[in-house]
Amino acid sequence: MDPASPPEQLSVVNEQALNSWGRSESAAVSLRRFLCYGSESATYSTKECALGVENALGLMQLIEGTRGVEVVDEIRRFNLEGRAVRPNPSLFALAVCSQHADCRTRQASIRALKDLCRTPAQLFTFVQYKKELRQGSGMWGRALRRAVADWYNSQDGMSLARTVTKCKHRAGWSHQDLLRLSHMKPTDDAVAVVCKYITKGWKGVQEAYADRENSEEVQKVFVYLEAVEKAKRCTDEQELIHLIEEQRLEKEQILSSHLRSTEVWKALLKEMPIAVLLKHLGKLTANKVLAAGSADVAAVCERIQDESALKKAKTHPFNILVASENYKRGHGKRSKLRWDPDRDIVQALDCAFSRSISTVEATGKRFLVAVDVSSSLSSVTHGSSISSVAAAAAMCLVIAQTEPDAQIVVFSKGSVCPCAISSDMTFMQIAAQLIQTPGGSTDCALPITWASENDKTVDVFIIFTNNQTFGRENPADTLKTYRQKTGLFSKLIVCGLIASSLSVADPEDRGMLDICGLDSQAVDVIRNFALDVI
Repeated sequence: MDPASPPEQLSVVNEQALNSWGRSESAAVSLRRFLCYGSESATYSTKECALGVENALGLMQLIEGTRGVEVVDEIRRFNLEGRAVRPNPSLFALAVCSQHADCRTRQASIRALKDLCRTPAQLFTFVQYKKELRQGSGMWGRALRRAVADWYNSQDGMSLARTVTKCKHRAGWSHQDLLRLSHMKPTDDAVAVVCKYITKGWKGVQEAYADRENSEEVQKVFVYLEAVEKAKRCTDEQELIHLIEEQRLEKEQILSSHLRSTEVWKALLKEMPIAVLLKHLGKLTANKVLAAGSADVAAVCERIQDESALKKAKTHPFNILVASENYKRGHGKRSKLRWDPDRDIVQALDCAFSRSISTVEATGKRFLVAVDVSSSLSSVTHGSSISSVAAAAAMCLVIAQTEPDAQIVVFSKGSVCPCAISSDMTFMQIAAQLIQTPGGSTDCALPITWASENDKTVDVFIIFTNNQTFGRENPADTLKTYRQKTGLFSKLIVCGLIASSLSVADPEDRGMLDICGLDSQAVDVIRNFALDVI
């Protein structure tokens, strides 16, 4: 096999269909990258860019090549498999397909709507993209009207009531707009109650359902919507807390004025998703919701250390690290909010980080992770607001503990040093090693040269650096030489932790990827790239 060629088998099921005609392989890879992070280029940036047809040339090439139906299938499959790190690119791609001249492509895209638009925000965003892509004629044809109506009718009454009261509008659209434009007719009595609430408000629901005998499901929806309305008007704190606990109301359904209450926050804590909880730990501590030594602190600590809950919520160790580092800082990034970090919460976050590593699935690839120590790692990582040494140490630890074949090295001017990182080391121990290593000038080709000279078999090189300075050789050229020597299609990821732009990867080589900054989405991009998904 030519070492400069990609692997014969890729993880995406639709590879054969997408690559079945000339020059489509590069278009198929471009499509997946666009679906994954919103760009067809070999660069992922933590700063999200606006989407447009000019950014999706691979998508357009595949559609114009009479493969529109296969493209829609790929969009759907890519999302159902959880490969997309950002939801909007897939919604944009689906909107493009739904506007195409080919009837089968349009029909396939409309059928896929319910699978991609799982939340009202996603549905609103899709409709807005269709509006922006519209050329000449109106966009509300029979197919779109039916698809939007089916989106509402496919849910049970209680699920629909919860979702429409949590997200009422987005991207310039509201539920009232969509019901009116889709000519939606409820096929279920409980759904009809919610539709009445959307179009006529709570007063209209009362007039239609308060004084008549209702089915059990209709009555449940009626009581729930009544609780949502009472929560808006409620002036008694205890009554509001009772409504939150009885109907499991969430933060989005509570007025901002009510969120000034410590007791209301305590009630919301009981059902708060882990991701939301991690985000608000500082605020909850500052507002004395989480008082030192309290039962609430104990309950929160127990929840964030629950390994099964972390796995269910798909909480990556990097997310916990960011939450932990931000909490330990004792103040918000931009706001004036300040707090004294609670010792028990800090310990729980450290424990949660360690436990969450076990939830990460190994890729089975052979890794060489190289950390550039030629300059200070104290800078703030773009996209995460944590130090670059913390970001690099976390990635080293996660890879070392989850991948059976991984080596960690540090490098600076003219030298590469294996880093004594074992699977039982702590995050702080690894960070200390990276800080203590002497510096020098940057040469990102060094780790690849070192692997070649020492006969290291590597599937994926990952380089973390604060610079992109080259030494005598360009890393892309060095990688190609390594491939020729080993016969492997080895891949290279260069992560510029504080970079707003990078130009290391060869844009014509699908085995190279630049990453600007590092956030939780970048972690998923790295995994997708290692597994040949993008």
